Amino acid sequence: MNHPQTERIAPAQVYHPMTLARLAEHHAAHPEEPVTIRGMVHRIRPMSGFSFLVMRTDRELVQCVADHEIVSVEEVAEGATVAATGLVHVDPNSRSGPEIQLRSVEILSRPAAEMPFVLGKKKLDIAPDTNLDHRSIALRHPLERARFRIQEGVGRSFRDWFTRQGFTEIHTPKIVFAGAEGGANIFRLDYFGREVYLAQSPQFYKQAMVGVFGRVFEVGAVYRAEKHSTSRHLNEYIGLDIEMGPIDSFADVMREEAGWLAHMMPFLAETYAAELSLLGARLPDVSGGIPAIRFAEAKALAAKALGNASLEDRDDLSPDEEVAISKAILKQTGSEFVFVTHYPTAKRPFYAMEDPDAPETTLSFDLLFRGLEVTTGGQRIHDWHEQIAKMARRGMNPDLFESYLQIHKYGMPPHGGFGAGLERLTMKLLDLPNVRMTSLYPRDLTRVTP
Repeated sequence: MNHPQTERIAPAQVYHPMTLARLAEHHAAHPEEPVTIRGMVHRIRPMSGFSFLVMRTDRELVQCVADHEIVSVEEVAEGATVAATGLVHVDPNSRSGPEIQLRSVEILSRPAAEMPFVLGKKKLDIAPDTNLDHRSIALRHPLERARFRIQEGVGRSFRDWFTRQGFTEIHTPKIVFAGAEGGANIFRLDYFGREVYLAQSPQFYKQAMVGVFGRVFEVGAVYRAEKHSTSRHLNEYIGLDIEMGPIDSFADVMREEAGWLAHMMPFLAETYAAELSLLGARLPDVSGGIPAIRFAEAKALAAKALGNASLEDRDDLSPDEEVAISKAILKQTGSEFVFVTHYPTAKRPFYAMEDPDAPETTLSFDLLFRGLEVTTGGQRIHDWHEQIAKMARRGMNPDLFESYLQIHKYGMPPHGGFGAGLERLTMKLLDLPNVRMTSLYPRDLTRVTP
């Protein structure tokens, strides 16, 4: 019997990108040994007798020098992918770091058209709509790319911290039978003739998983059909969610978030120093903890700063109030973060636990950062009778939530959690004016492409 010929594929070796630091190390150890780097041509600057060819590698820009008597770059275009070989030259006074004196250039791919705008400038000087219309190209600019390296670091720190803290990562459905947050801001789908929804959060599922794993976290897309067109809203964003139990109080949840943020800042400072420097970003100090004030106190701070403008919504905080509160807390404590706790029951979901000593308020919180709410969380109702009673007070039909209420009916530990918006958090870390600048491909009222 003839057997088909097979080829055994060996496992990949550990990938070591040729960074500027490794180029310098190579030069120190083997000054006369050429290196080859692969990347995309970011910029070409012809000079008299030579050309500067700046290559964009995975994370950095590497400057190459092509002596026209040694190597021709006439066929090389910006946007081409090349393999560049040459000797490493190190000038201690150079701002751009080690450069490569080219001996050969192999073109691996060629662009079919010229770039729609110039990527080689220090800043990407194009209109926001042009940026979003050509998003896949605009993201190649070093400043644009650096934002999402930082965003990667936020996600890495989240996973790292909560894994260390004994949390289990979960992946929950995004097609759901009911909206966790309720209201009209929910996307409806035709699911084989049935009406279902896109998940506003993983709330119901992460609560259920507390009964399985005790402590859980998830990083995943959430959807809000909010008809907002503001600098702080997206209709699809990435949620960083945790849920934990048993807890003694919702302060346990706030402590976990403060621990994550205190872990995140030095991690970003060490691991993403080049991107932070490129962006001129300033990280907050969270090592001393995060102050917490009650909603009523926060309202009073806002009223002092804004006057009657703070009374428009007595049960929630307006964007102007969030800014005013953050400024006041920064002045009082030096903290750029502040927890606002005990939000009114009327503005919190049906699963939010009410304060036994003040039932008109909930054991819940928002985290404000530099004037913007980036997190919502709190303690959830775990008692079946209490949850049914609250749903009845709100005119809700428990039968529509039968599968969710199973966890209460058959026993749940006291538990709570939070959800943070990855794009919003990154936006404020980098002091950017619009959340679309920290979304790879934003989805809002008017944009579903690219």
